[in-house]
Amino acid sequence: MSFTIGSGGMGMGPGYLLDTFGSAAEHRGKPFNPRVVRRLLAFLRPHWRTLLVAFVAMLIATGLTLLIPYLLKLAIDQYIGKNDYPGLVRIALITGLAYLGLYASSAGQQYLLSRVGQRLLSTMRADLFRHLNNLSLSYHDTHIVGVTVSRVINDVAVINDLLSQGWITFIGDAFILAGIIWIMFSMNVKLAIIALLVVPLMILATVIFARHAQAAFRETRSSVARVVGNLAEEIAGIRVIQAFAQENTIEERFREVNRANRDANINAMSLSFIYMPTIEFLSTLATALVLWFGGRSVIAGEVTLGVLVAFLSYVSRFFQPIQELSRLYTTMQSAMAGGEQVLNVLDTPPDVQDAPDAVEMPPIRGRIEFRNVSFRYRPDAPEVLHNINLTIEPGTRAALVGPTGAGKSTIANLAARFYEVTDGAVLIDGIDVRTVKQGSLRRQVGVVPQDSFLFAGTIAENIRFGRPEASDAEVEEAARMANAHDFIISLPDGYQTPILENAANLSVGQRQLICIARAILVNPRILILDEATANIDTVSEALIQQALERLLQGRTAIIIAHRLSTIQNADIIYVIQDGRIVEQGRHEELLALGGVYRTLHGKQFKGEQV
Repeated sequence: MSFTIGSGGMGMGPGYLLDTFGSAAEHRGKPFNPRVVRRLLAFLRPHWRTLLVAFVAMLIATGLTLLIPYLLKLAIDQYIGKNDYPGLVRIALITGLAYLGLYASSAGQQYLLSRVGQRLLSTMRADLFRHLNNLSLSYHDTHIVGVTVSRVINDVAVINDLLSQGWITFIGDAFILAGIIWIMFSMNVKLAIIALLVVPLMILATVIFARHAQAAFRETRSSVARVVGNLAEEIAGIRVIQAFAQENTIEERFREVNRANRDANINAMSLSFIYMPTIEFLSTLATALVLWFGGRSVIAGEVTLGVLVAFLSYVSRFFQPIQELSRLYTTMQSAMAGGEQVLNVLDTPPDVQDAPDAVEMPPIRGRIEFRNVSFRYRPDAPEVLHNINLTIEPGTRAALVGPTGAGKSTIANLAARFYEVTDGAVLIDGIDVRTVKQGSLRRQVGVVPQDSFLFAGTIAENIRFGRPEASDAEVEEAARMANAHDFIISLPDGYQTPILENAANLSVGQRQLICIARAILVNPRILILDEATANIDTVSEALIQQALERLLQGRTAIIIAHRLSTIQNADIIYVIQDGRIVEQGRHEELLALGGVYRTLHGKQFKGEQV
C-alpha cells in the first residue's frame, strides 16, 4: 500500500488556479443544457417507484386545486343563492374533504420528494467522492482543495434541489395552468380573455429576466467556490500566516473574494427582486381587471356571482404556478452551472488508468528499471525528466540527490506509477508497470513522505491504515520496530489516542515514526523515502534512522534526501540535475569524481542547504 500524500511542484500559484478553474470554467454552457439534464436525470432512475407515487400524489393535489374554486361556484350559485341548506351542508363537507385531500396529497408528495432528495444527495456526493478518490495526482495537483469541496457540497446540493423537486413542480404547475385556462374558458370566454391579457407582459418580463439571470447565477457558483477555496487554503496555512504575521494581508485577500461573492449574490438577488414584484404587480392587475369587468357583468346579470368568485380564485391560483416556475427557473440556472462543473469532474478521466487487459502484479522481488523515461506534467508543459535510464537491483538502496526541482520526487512518483511516463517505460521485475493493475502494484510499494500526513482517528487506526485487518498485536509490533511504541504508550490513551487536526498533539518526529510504523505493517517490497528525515531534531532523527534501518532490511529502496550524510551508505547514488542523471556511483566514487556531487557535498560541509 502506498501512502504518499502531497503536491507536485507545478509552478502555478493560487491566482492561476482560481482564474482558470474558479472563474473561466464557470461561464461555459447554456441556460438550459439538454446534455447536462439528461445526465443528471440518470441519477433519478433508482428512485422511480418512489417518484411515481409522488407523481400520483401531485396529480391528486393538482386535481383538487382545480376542483376547489369550482366547488365555491356551486356553493354560491346552486345552494346559497337558492337557500338550499341541506345542499350547502353537502357542498361544505365535500369542500372540506377536498381541502383535507389537498393537504394530505401535498404533504405526501413533499415527504416522498424530500426522502428521494436526501438519498439522491448522498448518492451524488458518494459518486463524486469516489471519482475524486480515483483521479490521478495530476488532477489534484492542479485543483484547489476548497474548490473541489465546493463541488461536492454546494453544487451537488443545488443540483439535488432541481432533480428532487424541480421536475415534478414543473409538471404540476404546467397541469394547473392548463387546467385553469380550460376551466376559465369553459365558464366565460370574455372573463378568461381579460384574465389572460397580462400573460404576454409576463412572458416578456420572464424572457428579459432569463437573459440576465444566466450569467448572474453562474457567477454566484463561481464566487462561492472561490470563497471556499480561499478559506480552505488559509485554514491549512494558518501556522505560516501567523509565523509571518500576515493575518491582515490574508484577511484582506479573503475580504476581496468574500466581497466578490457578496456582490454576485446581490446582483442575482436584485434581478429576482425586480422580476418577482413585476409578476406580483401583473397578478394584481389581472385580479383587478377580472373584478372590475366581472363585477359589472354580475350587476348586469350577465355572469353569476359564483362564476366571478371562482374566476377570482382561479386567477389567484393561475399566477402562483407562474411565480413558482420563475423561481424554478432561477434554481435551474444555478443547477445548470453546478451541474456542468460536477459533470466536468465526473467526466475527467484519471491520467493513470488500468489497461483493459491489466493483470495482477505478482509478488515483487524489487528490481526497478527506467528505460529512456521522459516526463512532463501536462501536454503543454515543459519536460521535467529527459531520457532517464537507471536500474536498481533487488535489495539495493538507491539515493537520489540534487538541487530542489531537479526531478528527484518525480522519479520516485513514476516508480509507484502515480503519474504516467510521457516517453519510455518503467519496469518492476522486468514488467512494464502500465500492464498491471495499479492497486496490485502500490500494495507492494511503501512511501514514507516528508510531510507525515495522519488521518482523523486514533494512532492505531493510522498505523493499520494500509492493513485494516491487522491485529492489535501486529500494530504494536510495527510500532516497536518503528521506535514509536514507547512514546505511544506514554500518551494518556496509548494506541487509542485520537489524532487532532493537523496532528497538533504530536511532534514532527512522532508523526514520522507513526508513518514508518504504517509502512512496516504493510511489509512492502519497495520503499520510497521522500526526505524522510528532513526537518527533524537530532534525537528524533536517530530514532527514525534506527527504524528505517529495520524497515530497509532486504528491501529495495529509493531514498531522497537533501542532507547527504543520511545517504552516504547507499549502494548507489544518482545525481539529478535539470531532469537528467548527470552522475552515478557510490559516495566515495562521486567525491573522487569532483563533479556536481562533490560541489553539493562541499556546500553542505560548509553548512549551506543543498
